[in-house]
Amino acid sequence: MSDATPLRTTYRLRIGGAFRRSESGRTFEVRGADGAFLANAALASGRDVRDAVAAARTAFAEWSGASAYHRGQQLYRVAEIIAEHRARFADEVGRAVGVSAAAAYAEVDAAVDRWFWYTGWTDKIAQVRGGANAVAGPYVNITVPEPAGVVAVLAPQGSPLLGLVSVLAPAIAGGNTSVVVASERYPLAALGLAEVCAAARLPDGVVNVLTGHVAEVAPWLAAHQDVNAIDLAGAPGALADDLAVAAAGTLKRVVRLPDADWTAEPGLDRMFATLESKTVWHPVSPGR
Repeated sequence: MSDATPLRTTYRLRIGGAFRRSESGRTFEVRGADGAFLANAALASGRDVRDAVAAARTAFAEWSGASAYHRGQQLYRVAEIIAEHRARFADEVGRAVGVSAAAAYAEVDAAVDRWFWYTGWTDKIAQVRGGANAVAGPYVNITVPEPAGVVAVLAPQGSPLLGLVSVLAPAIAGGNTSVVVASERYPLAALGLAEVCAAARLPDGVVNVLTGHVAEVAPWLAAHQDVNAIDLAGAPGALADDLAVAAAGTLKRVVRLPDADWTAEPGLDRMFATLESKTVWHPVSPGR
C-alpha cells in the first residue's frame, strides 16, 4: 500500500464567535524555520477587518461592564488552558522558529507567566491609576480608569507567543476588546491562542484574530473610525509611521513604545496606554 497523502491543514480567522474563512477566499502557506510546510492560513481582507471590528464593538459593553474580578477569573482560565497544552504550543514554536525543545518550552512557560501577571492586574488597576483627588471646596473628586474601547493589536513579528501575549493581555485585562493581526512569519501561535480563548469561553468578540500581510491589513484598522487605539508593536518603522498618520486622522490612541525585549520584566506602560481617566465631581453638603 502507498503512503497516505498528508493532510494540509488550513486555519481560519477568528471573528466574533466563529472560525471562518477569509471573505476573499485567499490563503497563504506557513512554513517552518527549515522551510517545511506547516499549514495554510487565511489572508484577511478589508471586509474581514470590518467584521472583526464590529464583533469587538459588540462585545465591548459586556466585557468592559463586567467586574474586574470576573474578567480576572476568565483570563485566568485562558492561562490555565495554555499551560495544559504547553506541549502543543512548544511544538509549534519550536518548528516555526527553529529553536530547541527546551527553548520552545521556556517561551511557552514565560507566556503563561506573563498572562497570569496581567490577569492579576484586572482588579488592581484602579488603585494605581485612580483615586481621590484633593480639591478646595465642598466636593468629592475621584478619578477612575476606563478602557479606551476597541484596540487593534499588531502582534510582534519575531516572538510567536510571548510577544503576542505581552501586547494582547494588557489591552484586554483593562477591559478593552481587541482585533489582533497575527505575526506574518509565525501566525499559528496566535491561531492557537484564539482556540484557547474559545475553549475558555471568553465572550465572543473580546479577542478576534486576523492573519495575513500586516502591510495590507493594518491600514484598514488604522483608518477605521470605530477603532479607539492601535498598538504598532508588529509594524516595521516605515509602515508604523504611515499607520500613525492614518490613526491621527480618526483621533485614535497610538501605542508605539521602544523595541521591547519580550523576555524582560513587563511593565504597566502598555496597559495604561489603552486606558482613559474619568474624573467625577460630586457635591458634599455643608457641615458633612
